[in-house]
Parts: sequence; structure tokens; C-alpha cells
Amino acid sequence: MVVTRKARIVSATITYGVLIAFAIFCLFPFLWMLDTALKPQVEVMSVTPTFVIKAPTLANFRHVLFDSQFAVYFRNSIIVATASTILTVILGIFASYALSRWTYLPITKVVGTALVLSQMIPGVLLLVPLYVLMRNLGLLSTYSALIIVYCTFMVPLVTFLLKGFFDGVPRELEEAATVDGCSRLKFIFRILVPLSAPGILATAVFAFIAAWNEFMFGYVLINNDARRTLTPGIMIFKGTHQTDWASLSAASVLAVLPVAIGFVYLQRYLVEGLANGAVKG
Repeated sequence: MVVTRKARIVSATITYGVLIAFAIFCLFPFLWMLDTALKPQVEVMSVTPTFVIKAPTLANFRHVLFDSQFAVYFRNSIIVATASTILTVILGIFASYALSRWTYLPITKVVGTALVLSQMIPGVLLLVPLYVLMRNLGLLSTYSALIIVYCTFMVPLVTFLLKGFFDGVPRELEEAATVDGCSRLKFIFRILVPLSAPGILATAVFAFIAAWNEFMFGYVLINNDARRTLTPGIMIFKGTHQTDWASLSAASVLAVLPVAIGFVYLQRYLVEGLANGAVKG
């Protein structure tokens, strides 16, 4: 079928038009949040909301950074998200390797099915049991409580994702390494991990973002401001009778920026990892 130049132009116009409209739809909440963060309080509380900023100001960002505990919350989120991501990826590598290499064992299918089913359980159903468990262990209002909980939810997903990458590594490569005297542990860290690096990086980013954005467990398990993470921490700008929308928007922008900037720099590796996983899986 011959497609004319005019038909191609029309098709491309419609395609890019839909993509641009969808991009604007997705970016609108962030743009509105940034717009509100740059407005003075008088414009924020105006009865006629508008994107136009008559008197742009950075006072909201200064208030968030210097007049609140934002820096403490930010540090806590860095610690918890980084630690839970590292622990999750390490556990996921060993678990996914076992599921990938011993597929002939009946228990492998049972464990694989259990990992998938675990993702269907809403986290709110486990809130009370995990709270009681952390209280009995004396871990309430500690980093360890959040790290353990985040790993509990992310290890099954990371394991399931990494298994697809490890399945693409030929078994013959492992057999050749074994003949050359390479132990199983050395094979994992010297051959398997480097070959699957894009996929591991992609899953690590997903785990980090999930830990960074988590609100419910951070709000319930942490009652001490010195250990509170960023997402529940910015709720300090929401009062009982009044909400400081300008400061809340500024804090939200600052909370989103590290993830957004990191995603831009790691985008190439993420796309490569997801593409490899799609082909290998």
C-alpha cells in the first residue's frame, strides 16, 4: 500500500499532537505546583487562580529551607531510600538468580507464584500487623523500621524484574566460567551483574522512587521529627484550620527535583535496561 506524502504529514501531525496534549496533561500538576511555589501569599489566595505571576518570589523556598525541618526530612529520606534500595537490590539479585537457574525445582514455581501474589495485597492491610511487629521489636521511630518495611514490599517486585534479565544470560556462559574455576558467587558479581547492569540500574531506580515517595508507613511508623521522612514531613505546612499552599508547593517542588534530575541523567540506562528486559524476557 502506497502512502502519499500528504497522508504521512497528516498522520505525523495527529500523532505528535496527541503526544503533546498527553505530555501537557501529565505535566500540568507539576507546572501548577511550581507556579504556586513562585507566587506570593496574596496571589496564592486569590479568588481567581491564574498561571500568570505578577510578583515572582523565592520567599516560599527560603521559608521551607531555613524556617522548617525540611533539611532534616530530606536527609532522612536520602538515608532510608538509599539503604532500602541497596538492601533490596542485593536480596533481589540472589533471589532472582535462584529462580532463574533452578526452574526445574517444584519449589521455584511456588516461590515465583507467591512473589507475584504478594504484589496483589494492598499495603494498608499490612499496616497494623507491621506496626505491632515494629513496636514489639522496639523499632518504632527508627530508620530500621522503614527500611525493613520498604524491603518487604520491594524485594518481590525487584526479584520478578531481575529474573527476566538473568534468564537472558546464557547458561553456557556460567558453565564455561565454572570450568575455568570461577565459583558461583564470583560468577554472579563478576559476570552476571555486569552483563545485567542496565536492568539492575532500572530496578534500583524503581525501588528508590518507591521508597522516596512512600507516605503511609512513613507517617504511621515514625513519630519523631528527627527521624521523619520527607513525604509525611511536608505535611507540617498543612494546619488544622489553614494550609500554607505556597510553602507546601515549594516543599513539594524541592522533594520532586532530585528524583526528576536523577531520572533525566539515568534515562538512557533506564531505556536500555527496560528494552533488554523486554527482549530477553
